[in-house]
Amino acid sequence: MRHPPRSVLLAVAGAVALLGSAVVPVVTAEGATPACTVEYAVTSQWDNGFQGSVKVTNNRSALTSWQLGFDFASGQKVTQGWNAEWSQSGTTVTAANESWNGALGAGASVSAGFLGSWSGSNAVPTTFKLNGTTCNVDSDPTTPPPTDPPPSTGTAPALHVSGTKLVDAAGKSRRLLGVNRSGGEFMCVQGYGIWDGPVDDAAVKAIADWKANAVRIPLNEECWLGLSNIKPEYGGTNYINAVKDLVARVEAHGMTPILEMHWSYGQYTGNSSGCSDVHATCQKPMPDMQYAPSFWASVAGTFKDDQAAVFDLFNEPYPDRATSSPTDAWKCWRDGGTCPGISYEVAGVQDLVDSIRGAGANNVIMAGGLAYSNDLSQWLTYRPSDPTGNLAAAYHVYNFNTCASESCWNSTLAPVAAQVPLVAGEIGENTCSHGFVDQVMKWFDDRDLSYLGWTWNTWDCSSGPSLITAYDGTPTAYGVGLRDHLRALNP
Repeated sequence: MRHPPRSVLLAVAGAVALLGSAVVPVVTAEGATPACTVEYAVTSQWDNGFQGSVKVTNNRSALTSWQLGFDFASGQKVTQGWNAEWSQSGTTVTAANESWNGALGAGASVSAGFLGSWSGSNAVPTTFKLNGTTCNVDSDPTTPPPTDPPPSTGTAPALHVSGTKLVDAAGKSRRLLGVNRSGGEFMCVQGYGIWDGPVDDAAVKAIADWKANAVRIPLNEECWLGLSNIKPEYGGTNYINAVKDLVARVEAHGMTPILEMHWSYGQYTGNSSGCSDVHATCQKPMPDMQYAPSFWASVAGTFKDDQAAVFDLFNEPYPDRATSSPTDAWKCWRDGGTCPGISYEVAGVQDLVDSIRGAGANNVIMAGGLAYSNDLSQWLTYRPSDPTGNLAAAYHVYNFNTCASESCWNSTLAPVAAQVPLVAGEIGENTCSHGFVDQVMKWFDDRDLSYLGWTWNTWDCSSGPSLITAYDGTPTAYGVGLRDHLRALNP
C-alpha cells in the first residue's frame, strides 16, 4: 500500500535491548573531559562483512569542517559508506564531512555509517582522531564478541526457487499465504517508535492462528542504516535488533518472514509524488543509489545464513508516473541511473540484486513491477539477472488498481507465473468488505500462487485497509474474508 496513515497511535514500542553491537565506551579520568568523543559500533556482522557506525561528539570550540581518522588492526576494509566521505589507505580509514554536515558546534554530535569486509577477526579500532586531535583520551576500549546472523530457530523452512515454485529443502512446494505487518517503515522516521502496535509472541501467534504461513515486514532504509535524521533509539543497532527479534518470532511460529524496503531516500516532486521530503518519509518512485545498495548489502549480510527469510526489493515502484515512455520506465526499473523525471540517482533492481548476491546471500528475492507493482506486462523482458536463479515476481492489487480484473490477470500475470514464482505481496480493497479479495484469492488459488493481505494493523479498514480491529486477531469485515479463507485452506 502506498500510504500508511501518518496519524498513528503514539504508543512507543517496548524498549529494545542493544544486543550484538561492538561499542567503544568513553571512559575518562575523574573530572577530565576529552576534546572529542567517538562511539564506534558494529551494528551487524556476517561471515565476511559487517556494518559499522561512528558517532563523533565535539567537546571543544565549534568546527566548520571535520575529519575523523582511525586504523583497522585486523585487515578490515571499508567498501561503502554514508553521511561522510569515506576513504582508506592501507589500514588508515578517513571519514570527512559531507558538504551539508560540516558544521560541528561545541557539544554537537554527528553520526556516519559504513559497510566493510573482514576475515579472521574484526577487532575494534582503539584510537580515533578528530581533525588531528586524539579523542576518548584515557578511554579503555574493549573488544566485544562478534555478532552473528540470527539462526532460523523456528519451524519456517529454508526456501529456494524450483521452476515456477517456491520449495523447501525437501523439494516440497510452499505457497506464501499470509499478511503484511506495517509499522517498521514509518514509525521510526516519524520519531514515535519502531513498530505500530505489539509484535511480541502473543501478537505474532495471533497471526499464525489465522493459519497464515508468511508475514511481510515493511522496512525503512534510513532507520536500518541509522542515518543522522533518525532518533538513535529507533535507528541503527536498535532498529536492526528489533527486526531480528520479529523475524525470529515469525519463524518460531512456522511462518516465512518477507523483509521489504518500503520507504527510501531521494527527493521527488513530480507526478504522483507522495511528499517533497528528501528523507524516507513516503513512497518514492524508485530506490536511491546513495543508500539502497548499502541497505540491501547490510540486510543480506545479516540474514544470509537464514534461508527462511525472503527479500522483497522495493515496495511499489512507479517510474512510469515520472515519464510518458514505457520503455524508459522499464529501463529505469531494471538499470537505474539517471531516469527521466526523477531528480536523484536511481538504483535499479539489478543493482539491488547485485548488492544482495555480493553480500553472499542466496535468499529468495522478490521484485515488483511498475505502476505500484500492479503492472508486470514487461517484467519478463526486463527481469534482472540472478546468478542463483532464486528470483520471484511480486505483484500488488487493490480494487482501485488498473490491473484488477481476471482479463488483465490472464493477459499479464499468467505469462509471468508460467516462468517464475509469482507472489502477490499485497492484496486488498477499500470497501470494508472482501468481495474483491475473494476474486483475487480464487484466481491465485486456481494456479497455486501466493498472496498476502494488507494489513495486520488496527486502522480504519476503508483507509488502510486493515484486517483487524485488535491485535488478538479480531478481524474487520474486510479481514474476515482472508481469515476464513486461510483457515479453510489449512483447517
